Amino acid sequence: MGMSKSWDCFGYPVSIFFIVVNEFCERFSYYGMRALLILYFSRFLGWDDNLSTAIYHTFVALCYLTPILGALIADSWLGKFKTIVSLSIVYTIGQAVTAVSSITDLTDFNHDGTPDNLSVHVALSMIGLGLIALGTGGIKPCVSAFGGDQFEEGQEKQRNRFFSIFYLAINAGSLLSTIITPILRVQQCGIHSEQACYPLAFGVPAALMAVSLIVFVVGSGMYKKFQPQGNVMAKVVKCIGFALKNRFRHRSKAFPKREHWLDWAREKYDERLISQIKMVTRVMFLYIPLPMFWALFDQQGSRWTLQATTMSGKFGLIEIQPDQMQTVNAILIVIMVPIMDAVVYPLIAKCGFNFTSLKKMTVGMFLASMAFVVAAIVQVEIDKTLPVFPKQNEVQVKVLNIGNGNMTVSFPGMEVIQPQMTQTNTFRTFGVDELTSINISSPGSPVTPVTYNFEQGHRHTLLVWAPNYYRVVKDGLNQKPEKGENGIRFINSFDESFNITMDKKVYVNVTSHNASEYQFFSSGIKRFEIHSTQPIPQICVNDFQSSRLEFGSAFTYVIRRQDTGCPELHVFEDISPNTVNMALQIPQYFLLTCGEVVFSITGLEFSYSQAPSNMKSVLQAGWLLTVAVGNIIVLIIAGAGQISEQWAEYILFAALLLVVCIIFAIMARFYTYINPAEIEAQFDNEDEKKNLEKMNIYSTMAPVSQTQM
Repeated sequence: MGMSKSWDCFGYPVSIFFIVVNEFCERFSYYGMRALLILYFSRFLGWDDNLSTAIYHTFVALCYLTPILGALIADSWLGKFKTIVSLSIVYTIGQAVTAVSSITDLTDFNHDGTPDNLSVHVALSMIGLGLIALGTGGIKPCVSAFGGDQFEEGQEKQRNRFFSIFYLAINAGSLLSTIITPILRVQQCGIHSEQACYPLAFGVPAALMAVSLIVFVVGSGMYKKFQPQGNVMAKVVKCIGFALKNRFRHRSKAFPKREHWLDWAREKYDERLISQIKMVTRVMFLYIPLPMFWALFDQQGSRWTLQATTMSGKFGLIEIQPDQMQTVNAILIVIMVPIMDAVVYPLIAKCGFNFTSLKKMTVGMFLASMAFVVAAIVQVEIDKTLPVFPKQNEVQVKVLNIGNGNMTVSFPGMEVIQPQMTQTNTFRTFGVDELTSINISSPGSPVTPVTYNFEQGHRHTLLVWAPNYYRVVKDGLNQKPEKGENGIRFINSFDESFNITMDKKVYVNVTSHNASEYQFFSSGIKRFEIHSTQPIPQICVNDFQSSRLEFGSAFTYVIRRQDTGCPELHVFEDISPNTVNMALQIPQYFLLTCGEVVFSITGLEFSYSQAPSNMKSVLQAGWLLTVAVGNIIVLIIAGAGQISEQWAEYILFAALLLVVCIIFAIMARFYTYINPAEIEAQFDNEDEKKNLEKMNIYSTMAPVSQTQM
């Protein structure tokens, strides 16, 4: 033990730096791989969105359930150090297997760039993910507890600071990997055919995991390692079971009450174990309300990203894509952790307020709840700017005149005169039963009725171009385009069909007087050209530019022939671009991140400081279990049913967390902080006394027997 004292640096054991670097690499590796998973499932394995999302969430939940396993192995069998090393090896193998599963050339025997036998890839990637879940989950509770073990008694301040640095390493790792991994994926590679480089993007995390393992093993000589103390968990379960059984047997009034229900285990188990279990159960009881915090916290990846898709990502000169908003959380953490530690907490202490761990956690829950109130306010602002889409029992219609003369269109209760090359300024909304008849007429020609079976809950465009020529097109967009992209469709007013190539996407065979489907593009200016079956004269311009696309808009581009035979372009807006700026999301991210800093780091540190020495990992795993349950709550709520108004759902979540926060505050009032080391030291003293007494008995007995001889 004396050795660990000498390895000192700024009052911290040097071994800590190895542990922090190890955690940084491990988190980089994990988040880097996780950022790719959804894309890998949908693009490489070709799964649909629902299956991809379900498997993805299952994987994430598994990664938070396996810590229980890791903690059991560490606390009762291998010890923390050996557990971390052996499970890191499993983890590295898992990363490698996943990387191999994404190599097309593995089964691509005909070299056409697509795997010939997908099931091999699916099987390999599932084995890989299984090993990763076991590895990442298994080492999670051990690494933080092992770090805590490196400190001596009386180094509480440094130890708390360590948990902050540890958390910072987690977020620095995830931040860098969410930026770097997508860049790797875009690279092209392949032996026989070039394509998106998944093996490289999965391979880099695998290599980093190997580095992380090596770094950890190199520090081996400096660590304080505690021996595991037999199968703790089995003892705990048996002891609790016995206490409950015993309590039930003595339930009549005749038997005197005992102070704590666990005291009923006294007949069979020693005081030390009972007091250790009391410590754990008291903390576990406090954890019951905590998953609600994680249920809100985990929505920044799903709900808040979807909210960003209905906003505009213009920040001065730079443009931000909706899914990049998540990095705000990691950036803010890297800024906020040092500020909290160096500025906010000392200030609060100076004011004479005792800001205990549980008070910090209560404040964290309150801040997260407020973040959702802010998200709801932002949502209301967004809703004001969103177009009105048809409800389930409604139909929307707009008229677009692509002919050469004025047309009159009469709907039930109104008449529209539409000049050439114009559209009605908005979609008209009709109840399903209201839309009895639509007629088209123009000066000097008979009335033409429109016969079409309008689909409920959808938008339709009525194309007209001559007195008795019309076509109804179902738009197919009854919400804002996904991912903040822009929808563009082409309408052909030539007499023959054409193809259009726009920014590498092709609109194939758009027939005469008909509309193509929408295709989607990110922000910026896009170029396109027309390939018609009747050649376009050489003198014509055939390199067109779109208007500057922003976020979440949709346009119809009508292509018509001028008298010269050259094509010309008319642009009509279907859905206006998003106007609310993504910067409005920063306050809610800020509140949630502040909440996370005071809640999450404190939770790690509290779980460590209140746990008996032989159950440090078990309590860390209990803490991680609250995260897993939070994930499951989200899955249940998201699956259970949609609240039609998104802002109402945010308010519901905020209210739920607020209620939980109040309950937690009340529970925390009744919690008394303990120092497990002191309590254990008392037991050690008692044991020593007992041993000494025994020794005394023997020493007094010995001489007697000699004299008798």
